[in-house]
Amino acid sequence: MNNNREKVIVQTSIIGDVYKRQILANLFLAGFKAGVGLLSNSISITLDAVNNLTDALSSVITIVGTRLASRAPDREHPLGHGRIEYLTASVISLLVLYAGFTSLIESGKKILHPEAPSYSMISLVIIFVAVLVKFFLSRFVKRRGENVNSQNLIASGKDAGNDAILSLSVFLSALFFRFTGISLEAYVGVVISFFILKAGWELLQETLSQILGARADSNLTKEIKETINAIPGVFGTYDLFLHNYGPDTYLASAHIEVADTMHAAELDALMRKIERKIYKNFHVIMAGISIYSRNTENKALLKLQQEIHDLVLSKEHVLQMHGFYVEEEKKRIHMDVVVDFEEKDRDGLIAGIQKELEEKFPGYQFLITRDLDISD
Repeated sequence: MNNNREKVIVQTSIIGDVYKRQILANLFLAGFKAGVGLLSNSISITLDAVNNLTDALSSVITIVGTRLASRAPDREHPLGHGRIEYLTASVISLLVLYAGFTSLIESGKKILHPEAPSYSMISLVIIFVAVLVKFFLSRFVKRRGENVNSQNLIASGKDAGNDAILSLSVFLSALFFRFTGISLEAYVGVVISFFILKAGWELLQETLSQILGARADSNLTKEIKETINAIPGVFGTYDLFLHNYGPDTYLASAHIEVADTMHAAELDALMRKIERKIYKNFHVIMAGISIYSRNTENKALLKLQQEIHDLVLSKEHVLQMHGFYVEEEKKRIHMDVVVDFEEKDRDGLIAGIQKELEEKFPGYQFLITRDLDISD
């Protein structure tokens, strides 16, 4: 992990509430709000205190997770410990969900058993300051998280944004009570609870998706393919796999199509050039490069390839055909076909294509590999 990236994450995580930029500030504000909430009999302020507490815990977890993720690779983990960040981001998401459930339960109790709150000017000032601080923290932390590609910081920034909305709702309901004597805070708490739960669930889904193996960023895969294809000697790049081992830590593998006349020494030089360029431009390690051979001399085979290509691509949900190779002596034709995930019977589609090809081109055996739609 980049040392500067780690420094930014840690520095951003210890920015607490108000201007002291310490986690202790969040803990102090949580305690102070809890005291005011209990004294004024306000469920809204008490729940706001719970949110401040989860913010402090989130920051602590972020720091611990970043420190653990930045540990150097070892024998047991040769590619580093970057995925720990996804686990800690999941913990933060669970904290957001906990805050949402707590808010929902407590607000429901107040609806069933209403008690009139007693807002003082101090209470209103505290809520208003919390709105401003949380709004600032949300924008700042989320922006820094996006700059350094940290799911933890992005999650913390979104959480702070939800807190700002919650505090604003509490403030508005308190003002409404002061002027009308009608308490809406319990109902406001229910509405906000659902927003918090929705945000927590989305954050959890996002981090779990990374752990399971989410589809690689389309912009990154397109740029990598374009960079490889621009290198002389490469006719096309296919089957690009990006294996994520934490933010900004990728291992990749791909197939490249080259002329059938290239020698081993030429291929070796070409692959080394690709590896160096991809690492320099994207900090991605090309762990493996496989070869597809393109016929460049036999015009009859080139015509045959075009006819087969047109037939295969005419089928619905077929995205691509590549890796075309003809064993002329054995009359065998190899190819890879990429099928869209929207196709429910992918094996059936391939079988149908194979049957149609064998009927149209008798004498040839077609060996079709069904490829996954893994990158754009």
